[in-house]
Amino acid sequence: KFLYHTLYTLDPRLYCTCTSIIMEVCVDSVQSALNAAEGGMLKIIKRVVSVPVFVMIRPRGGDFLYDEHEFAVMKEDLKALKEAGCDGLVFGILCKNGSVDKHRCSYLLHLAQPLPVTFHRAFDMVENPFTALEEIIELGFDRLLTSGQDASALDGVPLIAQLIDKVWFKFSGVQY
Repeated sequence: KFLYHTLYTLDPRLYCTCTSIIMEVCVDSVQSALNAAEGGMLKIIKRVVSVPVFVMIRPRGGDFLYDEHEFAVMKEDLKALKEAGCDGLVFGILCKNGSVDKHRCSYLLHLAQPLPVTFHRAFDMVENPFTALEEIIELGFDRLLTSGQDASALDGVPLIAQLIDKVWFKFSGVQY
């Protein structure tokens, strides 16, 4: 599917808003993932597009609480996609209490090096978005994908603006 997107990096020195059309390729089952891998989907996409290709690591839909088997799948998927040549990765893991699972995210971030990594919309389910933002930055994520804990990014603009302000103050020390 095609969609419009806005990119907010976690480093305000790199802050930008982009309005362009991107392509999202969805794989919704183990079989379709195997078919995509066998068909060299990532290599084909990279030949066709001139933008970086970031791949989401998510073993299933639903919540962002993963058991040991699902986490093992995430680790193997990450390794395979990194080896296949993706330009960056997208993932997020939460704890039952609604906080960022720092231990597991840290492990995947280490595996992903040196690729840039985005924390995805699991952020929209965290209990405290300001604490979670601090943790995501401290862990070393490069970007955050969020709708401001709302149904759409347009509806979530108030929280997104507060998060950007928090990051801006943290990195720049400049207040306006």
